[in-house]
Parts: sequence; structure tokens; C-alpha cells
Amino acid sequence: MDDPARAGRVSWQERRRATVRQAAGVGLATGSYGVSFGALAVAAGLSPAQACALSLLAFTGGSQFAYVGVVAGGGASASGALSALLLGSRNALYGLRVAPLLRRGPGPRGLRRAVGAQLVIDESTAVALGQPDERAARLGFWATGLAVYALWNASTLLGALAGDLLGDPRTYGLDAAAPAAFVALLAPRLRGREAWAVAAVAAVLAVALVPAVPVGVPVLAAGAVALVAALRGARAAA
Repeated sequence: MDDPARAGRVSWQERRRATVRQAAGVGLATGSYGVSFGALAVAAGLSPAQACALSLLAFTGGSQFAYVGVVAGGGASASGALSALLLGSRNALYGLRVAPLLRRGPGPRGLRRAVGAQLVIDESTAVALGQPDERAARLGFWATGLAVYALWNASTLLGALAGDLLGDPRTYGLDAAAPAAFVALLAPRLRGREAWAVAAVAAVLAVALVPAVPVGVPVLAAGAVALVAALRGARAAA
């Protein structure tokens, strides 16, 4: 958080407008990736309805791409689901960080609490924690989460319908696109030496396991590396 005294010199209306603009920009930039997910999910063998259900219910982009990547590579659906679960477990850590902000003031209750849990993602957490005060942080969380959720699901539907019309993905070289899309989504989060070190260890382990284990297991192992690193970081910060 920034200096509270400095934040007090800026009117709430200005802070609110700035926060909403930031949330809208993040929502547009991130939500557009849903087109890729929808198309790649259909290319991996899912129906448009299944692709849309994943975005509605399992709303965490990296995990969704991981699931599609495993299934597209011939892995079992269970392996893909476990990979997605491992990668999505980081959201629980985000929830611990933003929960104190959301409890203060008109905190979430009942259905609102469930909706808030669904919106705990990288982007909503980053925007919330980047605000100058708690009121703006709450607005940033809800505005960003809802913007990304709405645009991600709308673009997933568009991508799924387009992918359904394309037919066999191998005709266009799309059978290898899911891993590329996952890397593109991951790259902006590799900031600092620690993140790069975790990514390097996970990648080396996954590549080493490819010849020896079934499809999907290397992704699970890479996700486990990231999870262990996240848990160690959380303990160190406690």
C-alpha cells in the first residue's frame, strides 16, 4: 500500500475513477485470452458447452490451459484435472492475502462470499494490493475480478464456437498451440530471480520425466515444484 497521507490528498472520486480504469484495462487484456482457450479446448476434444463450463466454474486461466494441454497431448482427463488443481492452489494463498481487506467495511456475506472466492485470481489480487487505501483495494478487487470473469467467459464462448467451425486442429497446426498459449500466459508472471529459478527447475523436471512417465505426469510434477515453492514463500512471510 502507498502512503496513507498522500492518498488522503486525492479525492475518493479520483481514486475510484483511476481504479475502475485500471480494472477495465486488466479485464480487457486478460479476458481476451479466453478466445484462445475456447478454441484450444474444442481442438483438444471438448465440446463448446464443456469449454464454457470450465471457464464458468474453474475460473483460473493458467489451470485451464494446463488441463487442455494435458488432454490435447493424449493424457487422461484425471491427470489434466490434477494439473489444473495444483496450479490453481496458488489462489488459496491469494485468498489469505486479500481476505483481511474484504472483511473490513461491508465484507462479503453468503452468496457474495462465494462470488468473491471465485474472483480470487492473479489479476484481482494484484490490482487490489496495488491500491493506496483499503476502500480502493476492495473496489479494485471486485471491479477487476468481475471484468476479467465477464470478458473471459464471453471470449471463451466466441473461441469455442470458432474452434468448432474449424474442424480438425491438425490441419492448421493448432494441436501444438495449447502449450504455446500456456507459456504466453505464464511469461508475464516470471518476475525476479526466484520466479525464474522455480520455472527452470519445474521445466527441467518435466522434460526429464517425459520419456519415463504417462502423459500428464510431467505437468503434475512441474506444478508440484511451483506449489512447494509457494508454500515455502508463504511460511517465510508469516
